[in-house]
Formats: sequence, structure tokens, C-alpha cells
Amino acid sequence: MKKIVFGLLATLTVLTYACSENASNKQTSEQTPAAQEENTEVKVVKASFTNVDAGVAAYIKKITDSYLQIKNALIGGKATEAGDAAKTLAAAIKGFDKSLLAADQKKVYDQYEAGLKENAEHIAQSTGDIEHQRERFADMSEGMYAVVKAFGGGKTMYHDHCPMAKNGKGAMWLSETKEIKNPYFGEKMMECGEVEEEIQ
Repeated sequence: MKKIVFGLLATLTVLTYACSENASNKQTSEQTPAAQEENTEVKVVKASFTNVDAGVAAYIKKITDSYLQIKNALIGGKATEAGDAAKTLAAAIKGFDKSLLAADQKKVYDQYEAGLKENAEHIAQSTGDIEHQRERFADMSEGMYAVVKAFGGGKTMYHDHCPMAKNGKGAMWLSETKEIKNPYFGEKMMECGEVEEEIQ
């Protein structure tokens, strides 16, 4: 009889411990998302140049809008639309009057103009190969990020990053919305990435 009572007590002790362990694990997992949310504060960045000519601001907004059209087309897996938006961006670059730039502004802009134009032309010509467009978009995004950080984008922009893009090397992009929509994977991994900065 003593053995039975001892056996029941041992079983009850094990069950009680297991339940309390599960409750504590559940509580931790329920707290984790909130804790993560508190730790992912987005850094706010102001454009470097505050004295931008109205013509320059209008031009930067035009190329930013075309860039965003490319990004949104890639999110939707629409290579032809991405190509059309890239043609618009390349045409805007060709038509820009750089005499409107102050000397320090021109120095910054000139570092990125050729790369933006080259990547836009590649995206425009690669409507049959969306993966190539996405590779070029990753390169273009680096240049656009520098330009927008210097001049602003005509609206609040978000600097996003996906660690899995470019075969795990990671890649960034700019977005007009805080919600993550990944242009490198589209529907395969739409929400892969995080907002790193808000550019005003």
C-alpha cells in the first residue's frame, strides 16, 4: 500500500512540475513579441541638405517616384511594369539640369548618378528576367538611399532591409510605407525584412 501511495505522489509531483513549466514557457513566449516590439525602435534621419532648389526637389521626387514604381512592380512580380518605370527613371536622369545643384550637392549627386542610370537601363532591358531585375534593384537601392538621405525624397521614406536577399548577403530598399513588402521575394516571402530608418 505504501508503494502505491508513494507512486501516486511521485506521479502527481511530476505532473505538477510539467504543467508549471509549460505555463512559464507560455508566459515567456507571450511576452516575447511585446519585448521585441519595444526593442525595434526605428531611427529617424533628416535629409542632409536643407537648402535644396525647388527644381532639384521636384527632380528628386520624380526619380524617387519612379524608383518606388519599380519596387512595387517587383513586389507584385510584374517585370514589364518594373521595366517601364525604369525607363521613366532613366529618362528623368538624362533630362536633369545639374546647374541647379550647389557645389557640395553636385559632388554628392555625381557619385550616384551613373550607377542609378546604369541600373535603370538594365532593369528596363530585362523584362524577361525578373531575378536579374531584382539583382539590379538591390544595387540601385544603395544609390537611391544615398540620394534620398542627402536630398530627401519628397515624402517620408523608410529604409528597409532583408537579411536573406542576395543569397543571404542581405539587401536594402526604400519604401513609402512602414509595412514590409519585400521586392526581392514578392509573394514567396512578402514580410521578410525590417524597417531600419525613417527618412524625413
